[in-house]
Amino acid sequence: MTVTALQVKRIYFEADALDYPLGKEMYERLKAEGHEINFLKSHNRVTNIPGKTPRESFFQGKNTLVVGVRKTLDFAACKPSAHFQLPLVTGCQGICEYCYLNTQLGKKPYTRVYINIDEILDQAEKYIQQRQPEKTVFEAAATSDPIPVEPYSGALAKAINFFATQEYGYLKFVSKFPGIDSLLDLDHRGHTRIRFSINTERIIKTHEHRTPALQERIRALSRLMEHGYPGGVIIAPVILDGSWKQEYHDMLNNLSDELKGDTRDIHFEVISHRFTRRARNNILEVFPDTSLPMAEDESRTYKYGQFGYGKFVYQKELLQEMRIFFTEFIGRHFPGAKIDYII
Repeated sequence: MTVTALQVKRIYFEADALDYPLGKEMYERLKAEGHEINFLKSHNRVTNIPGKTPRESFFQGKNTLVVGVRKTLDFAACKPSAHFQLPLVTGCQGICEYCYLNTQLGKKPYTRVYINIDEILDQAEKYIQQRQPEKTVFEAAATSDPIPVEPYSGALAKAINFFATQEYGYLKFVSKFPGIDSLLDLDHRGHTRIRFSINTERIIKTHEHRTPALQERIRALSRLMEHGYPGGVIIAPVILDGSWKQEYHDMLNNLSDELKGDTRDIHFEVISHRFTRRARNNILEVFPDTSLPMAEDESRTYKYGQFGYGKFVYQKELLQEMRIFFTEFIGRHFPGAKIDYII
């Protein structure tokens, strides 16, 4: 499944977005494409998205784009991926049943694009200057997948060019979408690491709706690394049921074949499936027929996380089996790789 077009049914602009050149440019382009555009009456209040049920509200939100100005320029922390979030976009065009953003972005999870990119990058530079000579890493996909809106905003390209000039500043982001053509020939100078989120064919087909196929993601990563970008793979969520070892073995073989044993700079992050009761309730409201494994059974244990709330994770013996499996395979097929974590 190739997913490239902007998946929206309605678009809202904040009025002051047109005070910025990018805001005007996006407005004219979206209007020329035939999109109906409405204006918000006040900043950060999106009240006209329809939806009478949780499921209807969710999907209507997923089909909504908001173009606005980032007013708050205090960046949130972003452990363990980076030091700070880089707030260029919030929200995602994909519809993954398990996504943690389903509990973070409200009942109508629309995508918001910020057009005051220069102000955001100026703030990033201040953080870099405060921490130098230590390196400062920013994550541009903490609450989003920024690739689907990149053809309209150009935010990632601008950020990549900016970080290429920062001796102590580095950028990271992750995506499921292969629309990376505009990024390939940028002079990134190795200061941007682009990772792709992958999973088995079964999990993508069953739980990652409106997202590209595995092979498209892997090929996009390969092309980026051919252009000298530091690469990365996030395997998440790892669902430990059925013939999971064979399925993840096939997935990793596919990755290895595409990268052709590439030993250049690539990192791996492996995250097992976990859920909170709140997340489970939200998921079941939107996807009542989901087959996600969310039973409080003998395969799970209850654990308190770093933010003080509890979640259900796999039992330690099963997690250890998963760690051994991924450590051995990655070490054998990607000898130049670094495993950031397996959790």
